[in-house]
Amino acid sequence: MYNLVEGWEKMFGELPQSRRNDKIICVHTDGDMMLRTNRLQQESLACYTFSLIIQGWLRIVYNGQELYFKKNDVFTYTAGSAITVIATSTDYKGISLLADEDIAIGTSIKNNAVKAAYFSMIELREPKTSLDESDATHLFELMQLMARYCDSDHPYRGESMEMLYGLFLLDLIKAQEKSIEKHRFSNRVVEIYLDFIKLASKDFIAHHDIGYYAGRLAVTTTYLSRIVKQISGRTVADHINRLLANEAALLLQNSSMTVAQIAEHLHFAETTTFARFFKRMKGVNPKRYRANL
Repeated sequence: MYNLVEGWEKMFGELPQSRRNDKIICVHTDGDMMLRTNRLQQESLACYTFSLIIQGWLRIVYNGQELYFKKNDVFTYTAGSAITVIATSTDYKGISLLADEDIAIGTSIKNNAVKAAYFSMIELREPKTSLDESDATHLFELMQLMARYCDSDHPYRGESMEMLYGLFLLDLIKAQEKSIEKHRFSNRVVEIYLDFIKLASKDFIAHHDIGYYAGRLAVTTTYLSRIVKQISGRTVADHINRLLANEAALLLQNSSMTVAQIAEHLHFAETTTFARFFKRMKGVNPKRYRANL
């Protein structure tokens, strides 16, 4: 999948050389900018995005679900999801925080990023949290500060952005907790699900089988299957297959690898098996997909 800089440049154009190693971007947005995100097949974006609507409204389709956002709503985009912006109001204004999926991997920031990004999907069944005025104002002020650092030549810009990102995640999680009356799942169940998401995003290329993930998480395959299905409505295989299909599509778009080389890279036993898989997932065989780009 595209990292943050690659995805940004596909949508909005080249960043200055000094920004090419950025892991976090925070930016004010308008309706035109939101519509330009449709230039990217966003299921290929390995980022978490948190967008706060400041003014007006926004309509999107997120993984097949149509959603409407208004002032003080936060939209959370999780890595590998499919999103299309349908329309915005003429007066739309927002602020968006984008961070590479692998930022500070293995730290509390990584864990909190996954928790904040998936919280509303787990508890509210949609990637939206409606904030009260106080929480919305507080998060907006934090994001504004990040946007100023993002545009500055501060010698410790990266470190400052990462510290503010960690604070933002904690405050967003606190606000999200206020938005629900009762948790749908126990802490242990949510923890296993989020650990599966983190593990799958890292190991899906080499490991396609549920047994690997259940073993790493020290649970049975039956228990892991039940948790993932209950929370997301999709199976473990669905999660892995979507990641594989999106990675394959990205390689077909942006690499000179042959179909056989891509199949081998993605650990398919046979090229024909990979071709059948890709057609099932994307509706067209790999060669036709590449030819139609």
